[in-house]
Amino acid sequence: LVFILCFPLLSFCQKNDTKNWIQLFNGKDLTGWVVKINGYPLGENIHNTFRVEEGLLKVSYDGYEDFGKSFGHIFYEKPFSNYILKLQYRFIGKQAKGGQDWATKNSGIMIHSQSPQSMELNQSFPVSLEVQLLGGIDKDIERPTGNLCTPGMHVTMHNQKLTEHCIPSSSPTFYGEEWINVEVEVHNDSLIKHIINGKEAISYSKPVFGGDYNTTFKEGTPVKMGYISLQSESHPIEFKNIEILELEP
Repeated sequence: LVFILCFPLLSFCQKNDTKNWIQLFNGKDLTGWVVKINGYPLGENIHNTFRVEEGLLKVSYDGYEDFGKSFGHIFYEKPFSNYILKLQYRFIGKQAKGGQDWATKNSGIMIHSQSPQSMELNQSFPVSLEVQLLGGIDKDIERPTGNLCTPGMHVTMHNQKLTEHCIPSSSPTFYGEEWINVEVEVHNDSLIKHIINGKEAISYSKPVFGGDYNTTFKEGTPVKMGYISLQSESHPIEFKNIEILELEP
């Protein structure tokens, strides 16, 4: 009897939860997104780097003669603080000519980021927390994805403040062009989790401004919210099903 009484309420909650998810990418165009590429003015999407094809948000380099240092990001138009972000990604094809060796099968999701409007003209990466996306290259070398990189920030993990630029996660290595599910659970500055294919890969807390990449913000200031962006680092990558669920503080 209790199950019968509760089941309709459960169904209602599940439906209500579904309605609360916001589609950040509409699958048709880049409405709601802003491009910033190193060395170019805000909004200049050189060589059609970020594009929409077949319902996918693609990062492509077929228009580049040489990638050089044209690191870029496409930002969602508004900041967030407490949320679950989820999407799917996959690396495809070959790296652009002139890309850095370390950037092969390397991209990222930037969270708690500075705004695109506040970036300098010649700024390669926003001050942010990066959910680093990596793909396996050598079958004998593990290369986990969902790692943490911290351009211009420090975090706390296991009650210790960390100043390393990149910290590996516990995820497996993915060598092919399969779609990978990513979730990022963000609770202000109290807890942040990277989840790969349904399994927690890394967690940390208390992000603050600091480090070599921070040229703008006061050192040690807590970072409790920011923008979300997707990277272009010279290897083609595709994204789909980009959505966010805002959480209560």
